[in-house]
Amino acid sequence: MSTPTPPTPDDPPPFAPFGVHEIADVYRSHWCALRRDMVILPSGKLQEYHVFEIPDAIVVLPVLADGSIVLIGQYRYPHGKTHWEIPAGRISPGEDPRDAALRELREEAGCTAGKLVELPGFYPTNGISPHYVHAFAALDCEFDNRLALDDSEQILARRFTRDEVRALLRAGKLADAFTALTLLYYFELLESPAQRPC
Repeated sequence: MSTPTPPTPDDPPPFAPFGVHEIADVYRSHWCALRRDMVILPSGKLQEYHVFEIPDAIVVLPVLADGSIVLIGQYRYPHGKTHWEIPAGRISPGEDPRDAALRELREEAGCTAGKLVELPGFYPTNGISPHYVHAFAALDCEFDNRLALDDSEQILARRFTRDEVRALLRAGKLADAFTALTLLYYFELLESPAQRPC
């Protein structure tokens, strides 16, 4: 006998947004921007608030027909490390998030999807940025390992079993937040109960 699903709690009641006294660009490029806002606090005081602007992005989990998962080993310049991730990237101006997910899946993982399923999205750095990530699981993928990388990308793609991916999660080896959160949503929401470990 299955246990009934408890109701989902409501969001907290919204606070009134801060007023805005002034907005000024500190830096702006094709890739990102940094704003310096002077906001009006509920007390009436002014406070400096820095906001980082970056285009919205997608992250997509490649799942093959046999249930195995493709992870990519990617070098990341800011911290100098190479670790396991899943494909992700910015959404181009005017591009639909689903099209961006299919593009990144092909370019970074060498996969084509049989079916694309939307997962819950998220704000990865909402204390400093409105940057939003659309998350997807690409099911019944075909994997040919032919990547189409940008000059600055150093990536390899590899197939893992579900148990190997769970082991990486449990060991804290998936340090990329886009990857860890998307995998946790996938295992919680899409994987059938029969496939879950006891």
